[in-house]
Amino acid sequence: MIEQRLAARTPRPERSFTERVRHVVRPRRRWCWGTRLVVTGSVAWLLFVLCHLAASGRTSLWAPIELIPPLLFLLVPVLLLAVAPLARPVRWRIIPLLVLTAVLGAGRSGVNYATLWYAPPLAGPEAITVAAWNTEFWDQDLRTSGGDRYSPGFYAYLHQLDADVYLLTEYLYKSTGARGGRWTADQALRIDKLAELRREFPGYHLAASGEQITLSRFPIAGQRGLDLRPWLPEDQREIPGTLRGWPEGYTVETLRTDLDVNGEVVSFYDSQILQPPIEWRLYDAGTRDVAHDKTLRREASFRAIAADVAANPHPVVLAGDLNTSPAMGIRRLLPERLIDRTPALSSLYPATYLAGTAELWRIDWLYTSPDVTVHSYELPGAEGLSDHRAQRMVVSVS
Repeated sequence: MIEQRLAARTPRPERSFTERVRHVVRPRRRWCWGTRLVVTGSVAWLLFVLCHLAASGRTSLWAPIELIPPLLFLLVPVLLLAVAPLARPVRWRIIPLLVLTAVLGAGRSGVNYATLWYAPPLAGPEAITVAAWNTEFWDQDLRTSGGDRYSPGFYAYLHQLDADVYLLTEYLYKSTGARGGRWTADQALRIDKLAELRREFPGYHLAASGEQITLSRFPIAGQRGLDLRPWLPEDQREIPGTLRGWPEGYTVETLRTDLDVNGEVVSFYDSQILQPPIEWRLYDAGTRDVAHDKTLRREASFRAIAADVAANPHPVVLAGDLNTSPAMGIRRLLPERLIDRTPALSSLYPATYLAGTAELWRIDWLYTSPDVTVHSYELPGAEGLSDHRAQRMVVSVS
């Protein structure tokens, strides 16, 4: 009895950290194949989400992976949570891990959670309507005529949006001799529709630079295209030969137009950022170089916006095709001054990019400075005229 008491009083040796971890994760009995699959899938997805949060928008090597559907960041942990109870030996360890994974990826899923509780303030008489739209090569009919004639109903659709300010992109044509291939700069055809627009929108003021054009009922106090070249590496600053006669087609991806709105100057930024790299063959050096160059150009466009907004004392509205899904981390380069206005949308999963009849995910965005109030925000259909939904919002300056 004395020996037993002495043994009970003798402290057990302290276990190392490795032994403690092994004690937690080591199964007491052999796992079935289903449990192994659940554990492997859960841990693998957590590691993927952590890698994505660390690498997205920071390296071109991760760019192809950023093209995954954003909704997977919510669907995968939800599906694994549904089967986690079947992994009985470890279910109470796997379920918290999956909840953590879902929380970490929630902001990249594209789900507009805020619409469940957020109600935009009512608009007053001073509010104005703004429409932003990627026109997909302006009024060029690429669907029924291969680009050989104008799209029927193009201007009727613009009038249907009934906006005080239009922020329009892809103000150009695509060479019809390059049908079916991926878009390259040598396919760009400069257009001049200013006289036509003045007939269609009498009383509106026009500003254009590169592929961007702004139409406004309010007087234009100033305008300029944001030059990317200060943020581009030296070897990308030279204008391609095919665009020498139209340098803004290469150097400008955002048009800033300062408008005198009821006696106050408001800056409207009309953007279309270069598409992200879409080639997966990163084992090829040439492909890696192209992906790297595209990533640098996209970053330069965001940095040009950030620098201009930082030096701008006026209220700001930024709307357009950022070619950036909710899963992509490059939006972190936008200035903190700008607020993502997604909560004002009524859709739980807003999608603006259209592929045929499928609505894939969102790549068009609206940001404003805090002194701009968004009273309503919607995504009208494109009526077959473009592969992008328009953005229509009612805003006012507080």
